[in-house]
Amino acid sequence: MLRESVEEALKTIRPDLEADGGDVQLVDVSADGVVKVKLTGACRGCPMGEMTLKEGIERQLKKLVPEVSEVVGV
Repeated sequence: MLRESVEEALKTIRPDLEADGGDVQLVDVSADGVVKVKLTGACRGCPMGEMTLKEGIERQLKKLVPEVSEVVGV
C-alpha cells in the first residue's frame, strides 16, 4: 500500500520535472519508508539533481505520504 501511495504522489511531481526535460522513476520503497528513485532525462546528471531530489521530490513526498522517511537517489 505504501508503494502505491508513493506512485500516486510521484504523478503529481512528475509534470514539473517533465517541464524541464526530466523525469523520476520509482525503484523501491522499503517498509521503513525509504524511497529509492532514479532521476532520468535532463535531471540525470544535472548539477541541481541533488537539490531537486531533496528539496523538491523528498519534501513533496513527505507532505503527501507521511510514512515516507527519506528519498534516496540511485
